Amino acid sequence: MLTLTGLTRPAVDRAGPPRAVVIGSGFGGLAAAIRLGARGYRVTVLEKLDAPGGRAYVHRQDGYTFDAGPTVVTAPFLFEELWTLCGKRLADDVELRPVTPFYHLRYDNGSTFDYHADPAAMDAEIARLAPGDVEGFRAYMRESEAIYKVGFEQLGHMPFNTVGDMLKVAPDMLRLQSWRTVYGFVAKYIKDERLRVALSFHPLLVGGNPFTTTSVYCLIDFLERRHGVFWAMGGTGSLVKGLVGLIDGQGGRIEYGAEVEQILVRDGTAVGVRCTDGRVHEAEVVVSNADSAWTYSRLLPASARKRWTDRKLARAKYSMSLFVWYFGTTRQWPEVPHHSILLGPRFRELLHDIFDRKVLAPDFSLYLHRPTATDPSLAPAGCDAFYVLSPVPHLESGTDWSVEGERYRQAIQQRLEATLLPGLSGSIATSRTLDPQGFRQRLNAVQGAAFGLQPTLLQSAWFRPHNRSEDVRNLFLVGAGTHPGAGMPGVLSSARVLDAVVPDARAFA
Repeated sequence: MLTLTGLTRPAVDRAGPPRAVVIGSGFGGLAAAIRLGARGYRVTVLEKLDAPGGRAYVHRQDGYTFDAGPTVVTAPFLFEELWTLCGKRLADDVELRPVTPFYHLRYDNGSTFDYHADPAAMDAEIARLAPGDVEGFRAYMRESEAIYKVGFEQLGHMPFNTVGDMLKVAPDMLRLQSWRTVYGFVAKYIKDERLRVALSFHPLLVGGNPFTTTSVYCLIDFLERRHGVFWAMGGTGSLVKGLVGLIDGQGGRIEYGAEVEQILVRDGTAVGVRCTDGRVHEAEVVVSNADSAWTYSRLLPASARKRWTDRKLARAKYSMSLFVWYFGTTRQWPEVPHHSILLGPRFRELLHDIFDRKVLAPDFSLYLHRPTATDPSLAPAGCDAFYVLSPVPHLESGTDWSVEGERYRQAIQQRLEATLLPGLSGSIATSRTLDPQGFRQRLNAVQGAAFGLQPTLLQSAWFRPHNRSEDVRNLFLVGAGTHPGAGMPGVLSSARVLDAVVPDARAFA
């Protein structure tokens, strides 16, 4: 018997291919498992919850289906790559259907803006609101394309292991003015405040404040135009189900109700994990799809950490959290599109309250998701399924959501009923919520932050927790909290980085 950090464990079984343990079955973890399986590893995925998906968990309630988190599918070729690695086609398992418009924005004064893929349609929308901004918008989209070609195509799956890696790209980042914020970059080209908001809200989809997030994230505008915005028929959970099927086909396995308590380290090298029930899973490679701050602060002892110390993690800037209300109705609102953004009376000031002051404001801006606009199968006939989310401060605000949650939900309901969903109060058939305390308890998110670390310039690329741990050998990170960041393209790209940093399976022979 060998002793490891005070534990007794069996000797390592070297028979067969090397083993990889993946902590968490979010999109990043599932993609990592597939990529490692394709490279010859024996893969085990350990999931705390009773089903896969992480933030993409699926709730089924009273005949309605609710995707818990991600709903905007972009860059579908990143999913296609995973199916190709397994000798299959994405279309064999999942139907992706384009969504148009991408987003419908409703301003507080009742004016609207539809965000389209088609350049001519976008020009027409810009001209309808602010004719003087048409040329500025075209110039902005050219810059968005330039940022995309560097920030996504070149750097999105590039590991930033050393300061030298960062210095190599510094000239490009300076040329693209990455020191500017998203809002500041948009404002260079756009004068109308409504359009500035319409073109700068995207960082909120990945946990960032448009007034502090690096302008690298302006690439999202061109990414969506180039690759489209899609809906996975059957719900985002159909993508999760498809990925799980790929892992099964490779001979990998997923264990549910298996919460990892500690990453086991010997002589500075990760050698496996221990679960809360005492079981030990040995492995030559450990990949954490858990929140990166949780990985370092809770799963690794302080003695194993030099860079990501408790002090450094406490000083980091975390994303906002979310209040999410899932509800099904006994009627439909066919005029409401798939993705709507309902803006409140304040934008900059509200985000200051959320990110900086960390107070729960009396007003809000909302994202309303109506998947039954595209996919009626998610609700009983003649009914609608919705979720609405409101950005809120993370748990440093001190908000007691067990007290405030229902009051906040009712305020959202009243706002929806007064704007997009008249008659809502008498039509609710089923309901559930997720708040910052739920993100902390259910998803092990530090501070209940919905997206991990904020995507500020000094928390991006090399400054972010690396995909290959700086502190522990053979420990790797994927998901929203590592490079390149949150959102489906980001977490899938983080798994793509593993191809460059995880040793070949033959290295363990």
